[in-house]
Amino acid sequence: MGAPVNRSPQTYRVKSFGCQMNVYDGERMAELLSAQGLAPAEGEDADLVVLNTCHIREKAAEKVYSDIGRLRREDGTRPLVAVAGCVAQAEGAEIYRRTRDVDIVVGPQAYHRLPELVDAAARGSRPLDTDMPPVSKFDALPARARQVRASAFLTVQEGCDKFCTYCVVPYTRGAEVSRSWNAIMDEAKALVDAGAREITLLGQNVNAWSYDGRHLHDLIEELAKLPGLARIRYTTSHPNDMRDGLIAAHRDIPKLMPFLHLPVQSGSDRILKAMNRSHTSASYLAILDRVRDARPDIAISGDYIVGFPGETDADFEATLEIVRRIGHSMAFSFKYSPRPGTPAATMAEQIAPEVMDERLQRLQALIVEQQIAFNQRLVGRRTEVLLERPGKYPGQLIGKSPWLQSIVVDGGAVGELIEVDIVAAGPNSLTGVMSDRLAA
Repeated sequence: MGAPVNRSPQTYRVKSFGCQMNVYDGERMAELLSAQGLAPAEGEDADLVVLNTCHIREKAAEKVYSDIGRLRREDGTRPLVAVAGCVAQAEGAEIYRRTRDVDIVVGPQAYHRLPELVDAAARGSRPLDTDMPPVSKFDALPARARQVRASAFLTVQEGCDKFCTYCVVPYTRGAEVSRSWNAIMDEAKALVDAGAREITLLGQNVNAWSYDGRHLHDLIEELAKLPGLARIRYTTSHPNDMRDGLIAAHRDIPKLMPFLHLPVQSGSDRILKAMNRSHTSASYLAILDRVRDARPDIAISGDYIVGFPGETDADFEATLEIVRRIGHSMAFSFKYSPRPGTPAATMAEQIAPEVMDERLQRLQALIVEQQIAFNQRLVGRRTEVLLERPGKYPGQLIGKSPWLQSIVVDGGAVGELIEVDIVAAGPNSLTGVMSDRLAA
């Protein structure tokens, strides 16, 4: 038997895990629920809790069940619980078979139906929707609610057709789909009207966005014309989709920030082929050379997987070598995590956990060394900072540099774009002092 549950929710809480696209989806689900008259919960307790899940890492489903268990209250009751996102898509009805403490299961392409699923659950049914309909969910979502954050996410593309052998995204998010030009521009204008000074365009392969013969650089060029929008970013990109126009945009569009997250995953061509990455280390480095020719001060971020099946010591050394050649401002690194249903999960020569641990420690030490060096090179430089949130101490604010580092500043106001002189650098943040003049 499941715990007693309140089936007339008045308040809600959305808890998102994983990537920025999940953050965006969580915001849209919150807007849907608010539009139905539900209020965001003041604290942890809520009548309805939506767990917006990520399925990239191993044991993701087990962590969801652990989170569900923690929702039980001391009096034995629990909120109405919805499992959304990629775990919902991958597990489907299995979630209902494993626990009675879930009332709604909804995949990432169907969450626009969340209000009616909540109504069905309130009547005692346990709705399941993991469809990937041909009509985009974005066509069914309401206009953006007003918000006051300085920086906002905007999903322009979803899904993936690349089928890397380690990745579940094509199975949980579906094929690559691009939102329409007009829908994106309308949402961007609404965000700017609501106070956003920076917009980050999101997609599993955001630089694969295309619509009616136009590509991501065309979209960025049009967004740059919006009055009030000061900064544009995009993530995550695939090397195969780095078009000439997008590279040129980094040179020609001042509002496009000098930051590029472009995952390579490995420095070994043999492992890249086994991953079905369809690029080589040399072709990847050639792209970065062109990007840096267009924008010499650009910061490069990336993703790396260590311990992919069959990875030898030589393969791993090739990864260390490509990291040395790139020189990152930041990067993300992970141990290979076998995902059920992906080709790599059944490959021979799975790497021992202790070998992966040792390799990851060495790789992360090199990345941190590069990150510190990049930050230290900025000391003494004057730059713009978009102030986004309060800091730890009174009067202190935290914003983002053009290169995406956090900068701590005394003074200013959230939403302001100010000029600061960088006076100190740590591994994860910079310290800035306001200059005499505000940025335009």
